[in-house]
Amino acid sequence: MPYPPLEFPFQISGGQYAPVAWSEIAGWSEDDHLAAYKAFRTSCRPIAAQQKPPADPKALGTSLRDPCRIAGSLELSDGVKARAFFEEHFLPLRISRLGEGEGFVTGYYEPIVDGSRTENEVYKVPVYRRPSNLFVRGTTQSSAGLPNKGQVFRKIGRRKLVPYYDRAEIEDGAIADRGLEICWLKDQTDLLFSQIQGSARVSLDDGSTVRINYDAHNGFPYTPVGRILIERNIIPKDQMSMQKIREWMEQNPNEADELRRQNKSYVFFREVQLSDKDEAVGAQGVPLTPGRSIAVDKSLHVYGTPFFIEGELPIESERSKTPFRRLMIAQDTGSAIVGPARADLYFGAGLDAGKVSGRLRHNARFVILVPKSLDPMARGRKMPVPDERPSETIAKLFPQTDPSKDPSKDPKNAGKPSDVTAATNAKSTMQATTSSASGPPLAPAVQAAVAKPVPLPEPRPKVEAVSTKPQPRHMRRYRYRQ
Repeated sequence: MPYPPLEFPFQISGGQYAPVAWSEIAGWSEDDHLAAYKAFRTSCRPIAAQQKPPADPKALGTSLRDPCRIAGSLELSDGVKARAFFEEHFLPLRISRLGEGEGFVTGYYEPIVDGSRTENEVYKVPVYRRPSNLFVRGTTQSSAGLPNKGQVFRKIGRRKLVPYYDRAEIEDGAIADRGLEICWLKDQTDLLFSQIQGSARVSLDDGSTVRINYDAHNGFPYTPVGRILIERNIIPKDQMSMQKIREWMEQNPNEADELRRQNKSYVFFREVQLSDKDEAVGAQGVPLTPGRSIAVDKSLHVYGTPFFIEGELPIESERSKTPFRRLMIAQDTGSAIVGPARADLYFGAGLDAGKVSGRLRHNARFVILVPKSLDPMARGRKMPVPDERPSETIAKLFPQTDPSKDPSKDPKNAGKPSDVTAATNAKSTMQATTSSASGPPLAPAVQAAVAKPVPLPEPRPKVEAVSTKPQPRHMRRYRYRQ
């Protein structure tokens, strides 16, 4: 009889999770839950506004809608009440990559760089917007932002599609003079760091500011230039940071060009209407909150999901181990952010934020907050248990043997029955000899029956195939004599 349909506990690809009590989370009670609650409400605006949310194959799916609707009508000004909100509507699960105990965190920020609306001797590096001949399968040119992963093509003629230009080709002028320039920067290093971070504030030479944000990419995977410097033994791994990379590029401009082109990925921007006081906008479409927003793997997680992250991070200095215990909200993503327990922490804009985020490459522990409607423990209790094993009596009546492992059918033991018979005959002869010498004869030993080989059937006679070709008709010719 088939089992009734049941809701299975949710699964996160490549991840493992286990329930944990709130009291077992280090630093949970000391955190500023009100700041996290405000960031969560910011993410809830687009979630609660969806009339018919699409079916989401991710583990959390659309389960955040219920907590978001409650938060939308609940204006809090007290950290104790904010903490009670999360504990009432969420269940904490410690999560990590399968087979590992910890996750991994890095940091990012919004660079502030100098630029100009016009090209001149100082500002020579263009910042390009998305070209019109750039295509991504499944999207249209009217899309607000294209995916940061996957193949990207350019059209040649009417139908032919080929991979888009890589970084070297674009830097050499493959798309120059097409009116795609938003502004110009001083050097390629400023542009590279802006592309890595996904946004930037450009301080123009006329005193105004231009805000640019990620819009599309050229389809090539991102290659970390820091990893190349480590592999070439230029910068030790324990000293690697964004600041070290910038310093090396400034001191070695020729080698920097070659290193930069090892990363074939290229990012195109769009200009966004934000003031100097506004924070950068993440992939969810909401302003990021410094110290509370994180970028996650969008193929696994849903924007708006709360994560509590515990670790010892170099926040105060390069070698410090500052206790980091903070509730963060998933509001952004990145092509290098892959895995169930992987996050990029947003620290704001400017030089100081860049220094802190640039030296973060550390392990940390992750706790994901799951809406109670998806409680995997409650779902697991409803799962039917396996059928009981049969009793010992039934097991003897119906032994579970594997016919393929029957020793009598093993070709290696094909000659053993005759050997057993010969041994039996020899034993019988010895017994008869012994009995004739010492006493009355014993009963003759019974020989083991040997199965006679079954003759194989005779091969079928070969029958020539009858030709199915139609025979020609013989026409009789008649001659008429006159």
